Amino acid sequence: MSRRFLRRLLVASVFGFTGMFLVQPVASAHVTVTPNTAAPGGYARMAFNVPNERPEASTVKLEVLLPTEHPLASVSVQPVPGWTSTAQKQKLPAPVQVEGGLVTEAVTSIVWEGGQIRPGQFEQFQVSLGRLPTGVGELVFKALQTYSDGTVVRWIDLPDGAGEAEHPAPTLSLAVPAGAPEASPDIVGRALGGGGLLAGLVALGWLLWSRFRPSQAAPVVKLGQKAGNPKVGV
Repeated sequence: MSRRFLRRLLVASVFGFTGMFLVQPVASAHVTVTPNTAAPGGYARMAFNVPNERPEASTVKLEVLLPTEHPLASVSVQPVPGWTSTAQKQKLPAPVQVEGGLVTEAVTSIVWEGGQIRPGQFEQFQVSLGRLPTGVGELVFKALQTYSDGTVVRWIDLPDGAGEAEHPAPTLSLAVPAGAPEASPDIVGRALGGGGLLAGLVALGWLLWSRFRPSQAAPVVKLGQKAGNPKVGV
């Protein structure tokens, strides 16, 4: 295959892959979370995808409820142009043991307001959460979507095995990818550091070998012998 054909194939693949993510929130017509799977025990950066499914009103507010039974000690919100965000903390009914100690209060909800999502459009609200609990199959983030006409759509339904719920709550599955052991940040850092050190040693060895390698010796010409000619007797 020619290079030109390979370039076209690569560009088409990239656009197709990107388009799959761009159309997903609108096609689903639900408030969803992307990615919908994360490894337990670590941190996750995720986005709440909010489409506007009403033709006569705009979305003007989103409230996401964080699970209090599995409180998250670290919650960060990425700014969205035109919107203001508020992370609301509350004291927990009882301290909860998490990795790193006891948590007595935690962020229980995040509210975005001040902007608008017009009909036929969607918005993404990104957050960073951690540490994610271990020994739990999923985290459910109930969401309330408010429209400019005062309508509130409650995305709080949980799957009951009888088919898809009418207003399903955004859900994050917690699972280690198949074939990949769960690695701590310390192990990952050591692996990256060791790889960088090895690459540096290889580069240094190549430099030294190139600089000091013995040059090819010139042919020795004996007395009475010319280079490239048979030996001449004296």
